[in-house]
Amino acid sequence: MNIKKIIISSLCIMSTLLSGCGKSDKNYGLDPNKPVILTIWHYYNGVQQENFDNAVIEFNETIGREQGIVVEAYSKGSISELSDSIIASLKEDAGSEDAPGMFTAYSETVYTADKIGGIVDISKYFTKEELEQYIDGYIEEGRINSDDSLKIFPTAKSTEIMMLNLTDWEKFSEAENVSTDDLKTWEGITETAEKYYEYTDNLTPDIENDGKAFFGRDSVANYMFVGAKQLGAEFVTEENGKFSLNIDETAVRKLWENYYVPYVKGYFTAQSSYRSEDAKTGQIIALICSTTGAAYFPDSVTIDDDYSYPIESLVMPVPNFEGTEPYIVQQGAGMVVTESDEKTEYACTVFLKWFTEKERNISFSVGSGYMPVKKDANDLNLISADNADSDDESQLLIDTLKVAIDEIYNYKLYSPKPFENMAGTRDFLGDFIHESAVNAHEEAYERIENGEEREKVLNDYVSDKAFDEWYNEFSSGLHESSGL
Repeated sequence: MNIKKIIISSLCIMSTLLSGCGKSDKNYGLDPNKPVILTIWHYYNGVQQENFDNAVIEFNETIGREQGIVVEAYSKGSISELSDSIIASLKEDAGSEDAPGMFTAYSETVYTADKIGGIVDISKYFTKEELEQYIDGYIEEGRINSDDSLKIFPTAKSTEIMMLNLTDWEKFSEAENVSTDDLKTWEGITETAEKYYEYTDNLTPDIENDGKAFFGRDSVANYMFVGAKQLGAEFVTEENGKFSLNIDETAVRKLWENYYVPYVKGYFTAQSSYRSEDAKTGQIIALICSTTGAAYFPDSVTIDDDYSYPIESLVMPVPNFEGTEPYIVQQGAGMVVTESDEKTEYACTVFLKWFTEKERNISFSVGSGYMPVKKDANDLNLISADNADSDDESQLLIDTLKVAIDEIYNYKLYSPKPFENMAGTRDFLGDFIHESAVNAHEEAYERIENGEEREKVLNDYVSDKAFDEWYNEFSSGLHESSGL
């Protein structure tokens, strides 16, 4: 697969050259004889940076030259380093650089930056018809305030999918009469994980309590945020710009029962930095990761230096709670325009419209596991055509995007509304349930290894009393982390 190729139709080139990607007759003073220098800061690296750099070169040699725009793009390292640089620039801290014309960021950073000042509402540079070409949820996420202003523009998005080690699953499925239909709900995942633990424990009858975990997930915060929303109990709500904290004990209990409890019992685990690494070493056979992380799912399992075996994979949708409306997280940084003059701001939007044209955005996005942002670009036939030179890696990518596209159109997209302590709240929601589960699991299994009865020990950590104590700590910590 040649991920650097860019497919551009002759019609697209002609219409772009004539219109400058927009439908407005105004060009805000752009002059090819006096080009605007447009600086972009981003956090891209590897393949994504290579694709973006190629796109910038093409823009400068075509539309940029035609209209009088020169784009200069700079990587500022990681997303956190980029965020720090942007905030310092907008505050005009000593030693900071001048703010760029445009930068990539997540909503939490943009919320903070917008409070400082200097972020442009770019909606005036787009027609209603132009914005309607994009996935509705992606545009809505960019409206971070209670008004109708558009502060973040989507360029590439991702969501989550479930990955299954099909080779080991089929052995388990045949032995225990389980089906992939059992993996459509969180309750089904938990029940199946228990069966898998017992199945693997029984493979070595001479060794007690050595069952294996079935499942793990990369972002526990996403599980908490999206799960609460799905259960009708969103943790942080906003009305007329005012944020409130909502902690629903029934919903939290459901979240606890389907992550904390199976983790404590050894049915779920997280041994490495990412769950794909746990799948590689045979610690789990099912996981949830972002679409960008799917490429790292292993094609073999390595037990030790002397034994490994090949596996096949299956991409599946993320499960939902029983009886609820399906929700899926939408994630991925967007582009943000900083205040300057109308000519420069408009130049930013010319680039954005050009960059997110259907074929071009497909080439940039899918080459690194992201989703295109326009409705008509989320077409599996177009994506498959862009990956015509298919190998095993690109076929996994196509399988991933096929499931993700189905999720986008059949699930409700969800991204929490940013507020002042959003980052701390996200960290707490993911860290508290996970770390408390890890600690309880280690403590429980130490007692079991010392001779205590497994079921009796585990009950100490998953009983009603245990939940009540955990819930009180959770509630107190969430109040503190959110500041609400």
